[in-house]
Amino acid sequence: MTPTVGIDAIGVWPSTMALEMATLVAARGGNVEQVVRQMMIDERSVNPPWEDPVTMAVNAADELLDDETRGKIGLLIVASESGPDQEKSLSTWVQRWLNLPDHCRNMEVKIACYGGTAAMMLACHWLANQPQGTRALVITTDQSRQHFHQPYEFVMGAGACALLLSHEPRFMRVELGHCGVFTQEVSDLTRPTSRVEAGHSETSLLSYLDAVDITLERYCDAVRRHGGPSIETVAALQAWAPLAVYHAPFGGITLRAHRAALRSLGCKDRNWIGEDFERRVGPSLKFNRRMGGTYASSVFISLLGLVDALAQDGVPISGDRVTIYSYGSGSCAETYSGVFGSEAAQTARRANLGGLLDERRTIGVREYEEAERERTCWVDSGDYCVSLDGHDDLLSRRYRGRLIYRGSKDYVRDYGRA
Repeated sequence: MTPTVGIDAIGVWPSTMALEMATLVAARGGNVEQVVRQMMIDERSVNPPWEDPVTMAVNAADELLDDETRGKIGLLIVASESGPDQEKSLSTWVQRWLNLPDHCRNMEVKIACYGGTAAMMLACHWLANQPQGTRALVITTDQSRQHFHQPYEFVMGAGACALLLSHEPRFMRVELGHCGVFTQEVSDLTRPTSRVEAGHSETSLLSYLDAVDITLERYCDAVRRHGGPSIETVAALQAWAPLAVYHAPFGGITLRAHRAALRSLGCKDRNWIGEDFERRVGPSLKFNRRMGGTYASSVFISLLGLVDALAQDGVPISGDRVTIYSYGSGSCAETYSGVFGSEAAQTARRANLGGLLDERRTIGVREYEEAERERTCWVDSGDYCVSLDGHDDLLSRRYRGRLIYRGSKDYVRDYGRA
């Protein structure tokens, strides 16, 4: 019998500043309608200079942990392609500032945006072999590099997501073994230095879409091998999994992914696919549209958005199955599934992501550029102090008790609670 493990609680830190996409696109002389409507991006999160992947990871997980829960965590995995050090794992800072026990095994994993799914799968399989009551913590945390005036500037963002895993998952049970994986080396997107984020967006898009139907076919094979139904038509897929989530570097790509998935099962009606997308996938973009690119956090923010949106519409979700497509450049992709728990809606409500997004301070293009320039200016310096003023006194208003990054001395990073 397959052990029951999965996501018990979710916390998200969407940072504290927001830039409206229409404002940025207009400032760059772009097509606002195309970016906002077709690419499905309304806003993006922006980090003040005292935020980095470590602070975001800790701030995302803080609300999930009390002293009793901390003592039960035996594994911490942090997934990121934005790590501040090429040797020291950012998970060690996270372990320290979350006050996790010193017997807690920790590591940092990197495989682009697929890292979150990879980390969760590793943690779930580890947890399945641990005594009841043990917990694992998976955190995804990323921020984009500076991309002023580049065509892909509009899909950048920042954020972190924390998943508390248990044997009695209130949010979603992960169906271990129900998965289809496809991996191949492709040089689509890279971060060759601490300052540069580069690549070929068309190659990345094609690689992402190529893997959709391959992983779906392998997922369906796995379902059948584990005693599930034969999924050879769209109707069979809908009956098995009423809901679907796709990795969303920007919202618009999920429609193309859904189209590729359904076409692989024989559906060619473009209008029908669009209607099916609005029913089964569209609600998952509720929060992603407001955060921009969140890298490894994307699929989990989509899961949270899906549950929150359907709960607000009064749609019962407990017991429903959702298929999840995760992709990471380089590349690795996976389609897997989970079943929403009896307290999925309450868990999403406790995460309060909508409230956190509303609390962000809306900024203009100039302030966004100043924050990005300061971060880029000092990223390779071993000695500097972060500017803690400005941004309309944001530090004192939003960071009381939160972890912040204060600078470096001899390349040793200095963190502390505000």
